[in-house]
Amino acid sequence: MSLINQRVLMSDANYFNDGFAINSHMDASKPVDLARAQAEHAEIKSLFEQAGIEVIQVPAPPTSQDGVYTANWALVIGDKAVMSNLPEQRASEEPYALETLQKLGFETVKLPDDLHFSGQGDALPCGNYIFVGSQYRTSPEVHDMLGREFGKTVIGVQAIPELGADNQPVINPVTGWPDSFFYDLDLALAVIDDHTIAYCPDALLPESQAKIRALTDIDKIEVSFDEAKTGFACNLVSTGKTVIMSNHAHNLASELRDRGYNVLSPNVTELVKGGGFIRCVSLTL
Repeated sequence: MSLINQRVLMSDANYFNDGFAINSHMDASKPVDLARAQAEHAEIKSLFEQAGIEVIQVPAPPTSQDGVYTANWALVIGDKAVMSNLPEQRASEEPYALETLQKLGFETVKLPDDLHFSGQGDALPCGNYIFVGSQYRTSPEVHDMLGREFGKTVIGVQAIPELGADNQPVINPVTGWPDSFFYDLDLALAVIDDHTIAYCPDALLPESQAKIRALTDIDKIEVSFDEAKTGFACNLVSTGKTVIMSNHAHNLASELRDRGYNVLSPNVTELVKGGGFIRCVSLTL
């Protein structure tokens, strides 16, 4: 079995806050403890290194509350990076991410400005596939572009929307974009190794569930809705041998240990207030 996620890009949590509620998880009544968030970030970095992952760290851009979430900067496969088009409140990260990846020697590809793309947060490579989210942070038109750029088969899926009191899909009042508690696919699906995923069926629309179940060459571990939504179970980083994941997802952790994976679990209470977790703070290179 080949190892994955052997080299990642991280920034820092020095400017992290939740001033703009750009996703369903952000709650102004629960302010961020910055010192604690910084300690959580440092612990995640330490566990990555313990698992044998090389961490390249750059300063976070001071102009963005979400600059800690480097997974959203691009999708990187091989020597190519397809750059993200993020919500307006994160737009200042885009030129910073572009410059950072170019300095690291990657060929960078910019998408048309009118298309949304959330980078690795919404596009997860697994062997010859890329699982890509749709509607919330990534435009459907991006799917074919990713397939062409990387020469892989794109499996486009959509998470369930957040519903309001009228049972209608919620439009985020800050971004103006549709919202979901699984707005990025890495909240509903995780890549464990090059032929294994963990995913939450109940977080996805029925037709998306069917697409995943139809993949006979991918081993699938099902995650409960509660562990995915409140425990951030799927927002993990796996090397194919060691999984760094939530300590609030005991069922998934137990299943992974039973399958022979080593599990490391930091305690994350502050970074989650921005709607991100362990996968979100690292961009695989």
